Amino acid sequence: MKLIRFGLPEYEKPGIILDDGSWGDVSGFGEDYNEAFFSTDGLNRLKKWLSKNILEISRIKPDTRLGSPICRPSKIICIGLNYRSHIDEIKSKIPREPILFYKSTTAIVGHNDPLVLPKNGLKVDWEVELAVIIGKKASYVNEEKANNYIAGYSLINDYSERAFQLEHKGQWLKGKSCDTFAPLGPYLLTTDDMPEVTNLNIWLSVNGERKQDSNTEKMIFKVPFLVHYISQFMTLLPGDIIATGTPSGVGMSQDPPQFLKSNDIVEYGIDQLGYSRQKVVRKSFVK
Repeated sequence: MKLIRFGLPEYEKPGIILDDGSWGDVSGFGEDYNEAFFSTDGLNRLKKWLSKNILEISRIKPDTRLGSPICRPSKIICIGLNYRSHIDEIKSKIPREPILFYKSTTAIVGHNDPLVLPKNGLKVDWEVELAVIIGKKASYVNEEKANNYIAGYSLINDYSERAFQLEHKGQWLKGKSCDTFAPLGPYLLTTDDMPEVTNLNIWLSVNGERKQDSNTEKMIFKVPFLVHYISQFMTLLPGDIIATGTPSGVGMSQDPPQFLKSNDIVEYGIDQLGYSRQKVVRKSFVK
């Protein structure tokens, strides 16, 4: 299944993408796609509900805004330096273990919502990534069983303000968590429709110029290992997001470095997970 959430910000309703590509409103199911939904076998319950009600659900207009396909996850865990090409471009070393950091959930927006440059932000960068959505509570998970804890996959951009991240005593959280810095979607593709993510093309363009172009097979630490590894240090809850790292081509590694400015257009995608687009805007900040 492809799960979507549609409507105005903070008022989204649950939906699905139907086999013919149209969007269906499943708010009659009575639940949003949140922790409670996933933890109570919501995907299978939704399938059963659809088998009885598929002809009754209303269609959503194709110009309707899509929000994040997940409602209020408890956390976003990001993986740093997970593609060799990205390690090479920033002249770093291959990590012995995954590098973990957080991104605030308040950064989550819909996949086509504007990217708002933060107050005093001058070095906003892009990072297209594969997002893993956890499907059930995971603690001390064996790598061989890790896929059983995954609900599905989505597309995310780990936007970063590099000055906040790297020039303020290395506090990554500050550079990663600004509002609109985690556009997610357009949809969550469940694992029954895509059980493996080991060979997916991943790309990003700025103003029509290709900047990132790689494949998930080039990840250093693969998805099952990441779920296993993270679960050794914290409990993963249903709906939690793991952003699995970005390939080479980020703005700070351009020659000269290139950062986003007002009216830039960022477009990116991953095989089978759709396409996202953000227009960059600068908000007026009033005291």
